[in-house]
Amino acid sequence: MALLQRIADAVVQRRMAAPAVVFLESLGPMSFLGSQAMHFFAPIIELAFSAHEVSQVAALLERRDTTVRLVALIEVASTPQGAAAR
Repeated sequence: MALLQRIADAVVQRRMAAPAVVFLESLGPMSFLGSQAMHFFAPIIELAFSAHEVSQVAALLERRDTTVRLVALIEVASTPQGAAAR
C-alpha cells in the first residue's frame, strides 16, 4: 500500500492526476498483461528503478483491484483536502 501511495503522490505532484486516472481506468482489464510485460522488460526497467520495486509493481498489477485502489488514492491526493493532509 505504501508503494501505491508513493505512486499516487508522484502523479499528483506532477499534475498528471486526470490523465493518469483515465489511463488507469482504461487499462484495468489489461493489468495482468501489463504485469507480464514488466517481468519481460525487467532488465531494462531496472536501469531506472530498483529490482525490488519492479517486482513489487509487477506483483501488484497481477491483482485486478490494484488499479481501482490506485485511482482512488490519486483522486484523494488530488483533492484540496488530500493535498493539505500531506
